Amino acid sequence: MPLTTLKLPELSLVLLIGTSGAGKSTFARRLFKSTEIVSSDHCRALVADNENDQAATPDAFALLHYLVGVRLKRGLLTVVDATNVQPEARKTLVQLARDYHVLPTAVILDVPDHIAESRNRARDERKHMGRHVVPQQRIQLRRSLKTLKHEGFRQVYHLNGPEEIDAVQTVVRDPLYNNRKQETGPFDIIGDVHGCYDELVQLLANLGYSVEAEPVQDARDLGVRVTAPAGRRVIFLGDLVDRGPASPAVLRLVMRMVQDGVALCVPGNHDIKLLRHLNGKKVNEQHGFAETLAQLATESDTFKSQVRQFLDDLVSHYVLDGGKLVVAHAGLREDMQGRGSGAVRSFALFGETTGEIDEFGLPVRYNWALEYRGRAMVVYGHTPVPESEWLNNTIDIDTGCVFGGQLTALRYPERELVAVPAARVYCAPARPLNYLRLQHEQATANAQTTSDLTAQQQHDDLLDIRDVIGKQIIRPRLLPSVTIREENAIAALEVMSRFALNPKWLLYLPPTMSPTETSPLPDLLEHPTEAFDYYRKMGVERVVCEEKHMGSRVVVVLARDEDAARRRFGVVGEGPGKCYTRTGRNFFTDPNLESAFLTKLQEALTGAGFWEKHQTDWLCLDAELLPWSAKAQDLIKNQYAAVAAAASAALPLAEAALEQAAARNLDGLEALLARTTARRTAADHYAEAYRRYCWPVESLADLRLAPFHLLATEGHTYFDKDHAWHMETLRALSVQDPGLLRATPYRVVATQQPAEVEAAIQWWTDLTAAGGEGMVVKPYDFIPKGSKTLVQPALKCRGREYLRIIYGPDYLLPGNLERLKERAVKAKRNLALREFALGVESLERFVAGAPLREVHQCVFGVLALESEAVDPRL
Repeated sequence: MPLTTLKLPELSLVLLIGTSGAGKSTFARRLFKSTEIVSSDHCRALVADNENDQAATPDAFALLHYLVGVRLKRGLLTVVDATNVQPEARKTLVQLARDYHVLPTAVILDVPDHIAESRNRARDERKHMGRHVVPQQRIQLRRSLKTLKHEGFRQVYHLNGPEEIDAVQTVVRDPLYNNRKQETGPFDIIGDVHGCYDELVQLLANLGYSVEAEPVQDARDLGVRVTAPAGRRVIFLGDLVDRGPASPAVLRLVMRMVQDGVALCVPGNHDIKLLRHLNGKKVNEQHGFAETLAQLATESDTFKSQVRQFLDDLVSHYVLDGGKLVVAHAGLREDMQGRGSGAVRSFALFGETTGEIDEFGLPVRYNWALEYRGRAMVVYGHTPVPESEWLNNTIDIDTGCVFGGQLTALRYPERELVAVPAARVYCAPARPLNYLRLQHEQATANAQTTSDLTAQQQHDDLLDIRDVIGKQIIRPRLLPSVTIREENAIAALEVMSRFALNPKWLLYLPPTMSPTETSPLPDLLEHPTEAFDYYRKMGVERVVCEEKHMGSRVVVVLARDEDAARRRFGVVGEGPGKCYTRTGRNFFTDPNLESAFLTKLQEALTGAGFWEKHQTDWLCLDAELLPWSAKAQDLIKNQYAAVAAAASAALPLAEAALEQAAARNLDGLEALLARTTARRTAADHYAEAYRRYCWPVESLADLRLAPFHLLATEGHTYFDKDHAWHMETLRALSVQDPGLLRATPYRVVATQQPAEVEAAIQWWTDLTAAGGEGMVVKPYDFIPKGSKTLVQPALKCRGREYLRIIYGPDYLLPGNLERLKERAVKAKRNLALREFALGVESLERFVAGAPLREVHQCVFGVLALESEAVDPRL
């Protein structure tokens, strides 16, 4: 029967092989997407404007190989439309498949010479092709039929004649064996068992699994059954056998769990060694294999056959949960994940060695995790460690149970480690379990203060400029992507490298805030009505209105004590916390004042029982620090006060001179005098406006902190809490030290209730009339649910007199206000959304234990966006 369906791996390099005129291009266009086809003729046309210019062939194939390489690197099925009848033509393509760990497939389109020649004659561009070409290509094709498998092609389809070629109607793309992306868990991933059956049963029980013996009624019955907690599955990371006391029992248990769908399993190098033995190959009996052979000696041939089949069916690694999780015995580099090749299987089983031998006679393994940059979490074993630690989103959970350590499981997605200690030392390790740690401490100049830093914190000591320089595309949870342009990244790099504090403290930078739309009311630029109208239009039914303090924005990262700061942030000798500005700079220039400030805040947190209530030893707050003059003293002195002083000195004299001239009945002075008087009055209001927010700061007693967001604590961010929760949580804190902490007044408003809206507007009117800056209107939910688009996280609505500070003394004079009312806020709002998304992302990454470079990428992105060309007065 003719073949009607081609079955191909979902990731494959497909070579169409056939003489000129065999119908390769027609076949490719009929069965594959146009973007999947890389054609030699098309490449020749691209480099020479003529697909038949044979002189352009070398350049054309250089382009073809480049395009194929790029597609395979990105994990895309690729079809090569060329004759491909010569081994040397295929060799480069097969090597590309190997380089990118892709399975090569050959599809031979074999048609008689007379059909190919007649097709060529029917095409104007080929009618003058030499008569020797097709027969010569046919000879080369025939020779190739015998060598394709040896060249590395995993699949070869030979379609003989036009009928068989035309019979193929569909292509089925089979998922690779390692593709389990549709399985989302939750999972319990268990490290190397090595025959430690009792510890495995205890660990399963601690994880909530029930292990029960079953009667054996048939030679193939395994005699055990495992019941899983609802929805959970186990993943075994291999090395089930060798060294331990009960390898057959472990095999029975794992085989039954896989058989019942309760578990997945990847092979370890010790398991493959047993498979080779069961297949009749001679293997070395060292490294605990002799014990396994002795234990299997009493087992039936039926059981051994089951073990052989089970091990033979194991897949090198699995990609799970939409690509978020990868499991492999020895780990896996990013470029190998979800690929299929001998190199992938070898790496998954053995890892990579440097070629050196250590003092214990063991190979020195290359620590691939140090350079891992993939987004997928990689969970592995193979190399025993004293305890599991995260490094660049990877974790080794082989904690050496058989050597007297522990048997460890990682609960996914919870990232929780569960372990049981070994009952005893079953096998003395060639290399002590704490060897790597001792090695590190010996190489560390200050081991006493850094010995409790995690592997990730030690690795985070040096950030790579390549992670932030150039054009960056960041994909936060709240937006499809945020693009950081190269010129903005350069500007941010200057600030970050010269002025910012230690990046280990920089968990978060707050976003900019957009003002309301311009108010149509006379003598006003901003009014609350526009804020309520915006949120009502966006479907937000409730908002929170908060009094806007006239202070300086400050982020406070504070630990319970200096030891907690070292444990969680990886900083040594920098105190328990930091206060920093919106640009990541130290807020305090006096370290003694900062230390006293943080100590007072720690005391308030302790007095409020905050650490116990939130089960944390650190927190991150977003707040305003008052007075404004505490941080903006130079700005006030050099910009605002200078303007007011000049105006108060010059304008009264000008006004007096104009009054004298008007008294002499000189013509045309009335308008100029009126304008000068108005400017003098405006200057007086201007000075009065900024003076409200200034008072001398001579000691800690002169400072006030008004926190409004509890952003994060250990294991939690609080973006899922509404703003009223934040206000009340921080109000409870403020009562502990009313001298330092100021609760922020607020009110909840239903946007559909006119009475509540009017009351909120009146509140704003009273606040601003009394000299207050204004208010901030926010959705009641920190991140509004159910909205089709991300809405503004906050809109600021500033008072008439406060805006005089921003826009200058004369901003309300005729002509000026009309011009300012033409301001556009679209760019500012777009910037606010992007910065908000990056701020949320940076904290979520930090709390989830992401490497500092991933957190810093988002923090750096916020700073880079700040250099975009947006009116800073908005």
